[in-house]
Parts: sequence; structure tokens; C-alpha cells
Amino acid sequence: MAGLIPFLCRSGLIAGLALFGAGAAIAQDAGGLLESLSGALTDAAPGTDERATLSGRILQFIALMTVLSVAPGLLMIMTCFTRFVIVFSILRSALGLNQTPPNMVLTSMALFMTFFVMQPVFEDAWEGGLRPLLNNSITEEQAIERVGAPFKTFMFANTRPKDLALFRDLAARADGAPAVATPDPLTAEEAGWRELVPAFMISELRRAFAIGFLVYLPFVAIDLIVASILMSAGMMMLPPVLISLPFKIIFFVLIDGWYMLAGSLMESYMPLGG
Repeated sequence: MAGLIPFLCRSGLIAGLALFGAGAAIAQDAGGLLESLSGALTDAAPGTDERATLSGRILQFIALMTVLSVAPGLLMIMTCFTRFVIVFSILRSALGLNQTPPNMVLTSMALFMTFFVMQPVFEDAWEGGLRPLLNNSITEEQAIERVGAPFKTFMFANTRPKDLALFRDLAARADGAPAVATPDPLTAEEAGWRELVPAFMISELRRAFAIGFLVYLPFVAIDLIVASILMSAGMMMLPPVLISLPFKIIFFVLIDGWYMLAGSLMESYMPLGG
């Protein structure tokens, strides 16, 4: 438990810098503000090592403050958290349990499964970009690019080409260029953040609902069987849910459903996580 908190903090900071790389244009517009802050905090001349070091520390502090406010959103849009939490929610609905397990339990389970799957990505981002930045071995621009590279690779591997092509066409039309002007990217480096992030999100939503549909089917079959038996026995006034609920629960327990579902969800990412 002692090593978990630093890992979570480090993961949040890595995810924040990754998305910060997607907004590099905004960072360029804020260059004047950064120069003003540096000038207010030191009398060093522009272009000196002291002025550059102070500007770098200010930028790191701003990035840290940004992470603290947007970390939950980053976790959902750039990792596998979305797929996990949606499948667990659909499973709870299929079982007919409104508040069991509670939302906090499902969210926490999805969260720690996400950290388990994304650990290779976080480690690559930490070793390649964040640690050298903290050691003053590379510049902030190089760190942002290196931190974002593992996340781009992960998202690109889990994004349908059809979804990515949709946002590339929309981006091309928004920029006034023909929709077929550029070929589809073959590697993560060729894909842009503007198209990759929303394409990854809708790909995850599609897969999550497809898995949820397959999870839902066995429980619907149990409901139909119980309803047919009650109707044939002339017990039309008895709600079938009251009878089918314990059968669905024991069925899920006997097949070791949590083990199978959690294992299958994580294994779907394991070849791609590292």
C-alpha cells in the first residue's frame, strides 16, 4: 500500500502530460504569459540559463496543477477505464441488482484493473519522458512528446481504422482540405491527437456495449424460462424478477463469473498494453 500512492500520483502526472502534448498549440499561445511570470520572479536576462530553468519549473508547476483538475477525465478518455466500467454496469443491470455492487465498488474495481493493464504504458512514459525531465536531461517539449508516445501507441492499437478515418475526414473538411487528401495512418506516430482521442473513445464504447450484450443474453434466457414456468403454472400475478433473481445470482457464482469477466477484459488488452 505504501508504494501504491506514489504510483497513482505518477500515473496521473504522466496522463496529464500526455494530454498536455495534444494541446501544444495552446501552450505556444501561453508563451507570453510564461515570460511575464519569469520576469516577475527573477531579474535574470532573457535567454540565460537561470531564466530558462525558472521558466521550466513554472511550466512543470502549471502542468501539475492541470493534472490535479483534469486527472479523472484523462483516466476515462485515454485508458481502458471506459470499457471496464460500462461492462460492469451492464452486468449489474443484467443481474437485476440496482445498487449491488455499489457504484463505488464497481468504479474502484475498474480503476485498479485499469492501472494493472496500463502499468507498462505508464512505466514507458515515466522512464522515457518524465524522469529525464525531472533530472533536467531533456527539455519540456521533448518530455511531452516522449510521455505522449506510449499513450498514442496504446490508443492506436485499440482504435478501429473506420473510427479513425471518420475523424480524419471530419478534420480535413473542417480545415478546408479534401476528405481523401491523405492516406490512413499506418503507425501511431502518423496519427494526430485531434483524431486519435475521439476515435479511441467511440471504439471503446462500441466494444464495451458489444461485450455487455453478450453478458446480458444468458440472464435474459433465465428470465424467459422463469416467466414461462410461472405463466404455465397460472401464477401471472407473481413478478418473474422475484423468482429469477436468485437463480441468476447463483448461476453467475457457479460459473465463477467475476473471474471469467475480469480475466477476459484484462486479457483483451495484455498483448497491446506493453
